[in-house]
Amino acid sequence: MARKLYEYMSPEASGVQIMESNDGKDLFMAGLFIQGDVKNQNGRVYPKDEIQKAVDSVKSRLQKGETVMGELDHPEELQINLDRVSHIITDMHCEDSNGLGKLKIIETPMGNIARGLLDGGANLGVSSRALGSLQMNKEGINVVQDDFMLSTAADIVADPSAPDAYVRGIMENKEWVFVDGKFVEKHIEEVKSFIKKTSSRNLEEAKLLAFQRFLSKIR
Repeated sequence: MARKLYEYMSPEASGVQIMESNDGKDLFMAGLFIQGDVKNQNGRVYPKDEIQKAVDSVKSRLQKGETVMGELDHPEELQINLDRVSHIITDMHCEDSNGLGKLKIIETPMGNIARGLLDGGANLGVSSRALGSLQMNKEGINVVQDDFMLSTAADIVADPSAPDAYVRGIMENKEWVFVDGKFVEKHIEEVKSFIKKTSSRNLEEAKLLAFQRFLSKIR
């Protein structure tokens, strides 16, 4: 099953650079957004081909004139929340097995917070937000499969002292399924399926049982 995949890249690991435009009005962050063909700090491997496909998709969107946005900190949802947008992606390309990019911090409430933090000397990193399924290989390493897709090339996140613990703490264990052209949480789809299979005579009892199951999954 597909699941959320967050991959934090600290400023040190990604070589993220903070740059201003010549007139000092625009602020950019550029560097390594997602790393391929190596076991990362979350115990995953992103094959080079999957990185290339994901990067090509972002590049295609940019070339079509689409706006690829990112947020300040990771949301719980995969969709972009317009009220939390802090930046736009201006470039994405591959070098060897890695996806590199550049983002421009924009004048939104969240963008101004990000700029203020950077101006104040805070260390901020980038973290990709994606969806994909995992399969464990013979070495016990989770390998990302060919349903991998980037929700956004990069969100701006804080630089925690333990990035691995930070990433693992963000609702990463939810599983997703593709239904009617969009991804939904697996346990929601299970509830719908369970209720549909129930006869009308036992419908209320089934709804109560389904709700109890739902509560047990989110505790």
